[in-house]
Amino acid sequence: MQLPLQITLRNIAHSDAVESAIRKRADKLDRYHKHIVSCRVVVEIPSRHKQQGKEFVVRLDIKVPGNEIAINHDHHEDVYRALQDAFLAARRKLEDHARRHVESRPNGVSQDEALADNQ
Repeated sequence: MQLPLQITLRNIAHSDAVESAIRKRADKLDRYHKHIVSCRVVVEIPSRHKQQGKEFVVRLDIKVPGNEIAINHDHHEDVYRALQDAFLAARRKLEDHARRHVESRPNGVSQDEALADNQ
């Protein structure tokens, strides 16, 4: 993704491996919606009692023209599984948004594509 990608890790030590996994998955989002404006990813361990173990929460905020798609996935003990589930949910929402956007146009062409053709 050549778009602004903001990654925030809260209550987690900095990890190049986690950031790399996030960048890799974020790069693939362009396949499902061509007009993503920005993507913000927050991975955190909420403060909980010590005996409950670590559970990761992943939040994605993806901006597309005229809309913002928010994904919240929590209570995963494996950070990579939490990322996978959150990005799969984002993929489904982006595909649905792109499909609705195209279907809402009378000729089946999205407004963004129509504007690009007129320039």
